[in-house]
Amino acid sequence: MSIAELRNIVSVSGETPAMPVLFVGHGNPMNAITDNEFSRGWRRIGATLPKPRAVLCISAHWETRGTYVTAMGRPQTIHDFGGFPKELYDVEYPAPGDPALADETKTQVRGTDVALDFEWGLDHGCWSVMKHIFPDAGVPIIQLSLDRTKPPRWHLDLSRELAPFRRRGVLIAGSGNMVHNLGMIDWEARSGFDWAMEANDQLKNLIAGNESDMLVNYRSLSREVQMGVPTPEHYLPLLYALGLRGEGEAVSFFNDKTELGAISMTSFRIG
Repeated sequence: MSIAELRNIVSVSGETPAMPVLFVGHGNPMNAITDNEFSRGWRRIGATLPKPRAVLCISAHWETRGTYVTAMGRPQTIHDFGGFPKELYDVEYPAPGDPALADETKTQVRGTDVALDFEWGLDHGCWSVMKHIFPDAGVPIIQLSLDRTKPPRWHLDLSRELAPFRRRGVLIAGSGNMVHNLGMIDWEARSGFDWAMEANDQLKNLIAGNESDMLVNYRSLSREVQMGVPTPEHYLPLLYALGLRGEGEAVSFFNDKTELGAISMTSFRIG
């Protein structure tokens, strides 16, 4: 479809063809400044995406009581980590915010109150990936927080309320890790432990099969999955992506690898 045809659709209906949805395993913050297989994978994905009006990101690193959306025009780059080289703390990712989209999000979501936030910004779960997907920082970005008081089913249901944004030019991206056990990381390991690779494969099969009920009830899955998901915050962004999958939409995996023993970088695109 040409740009002219796309603009005509927007002018007539106010909607565009549905934007893809991403779940991205962000992993080690050093991926932000390292040329490796994961950062190259993010750049390849960025090159295949239609340019969005804006990005709505759900990051594992913004947990709150209640639900918030960033609403400032110029979000700060948050360096929410410790013990890394100065080079990483010097990174700024000056993508603009989108206050109008934040207002739309507050109106669109009916299942809970969404409060406008003017203090957070872009945490590393968001900017460390987006700086590779959109290296010119030209696409506006807002973040939606994770309400830590709510169960997995609630998050899946909330994500479904965001579906209309896909036809308004918004790229929705969850950023976490399918397998994320910091207590068992081996910084020298170049691949995953057997249990981590098994958990990754099990979750991939459920995602491919669109088994959303089983994925919501991940605490009832195998011992390997329990080891891989000891806390929910890096897993929940995956549910936001799954909740936006339309009937018959294909899922394609990328950066499909476990590393450091206990971290899965496996990511996927819907649409």
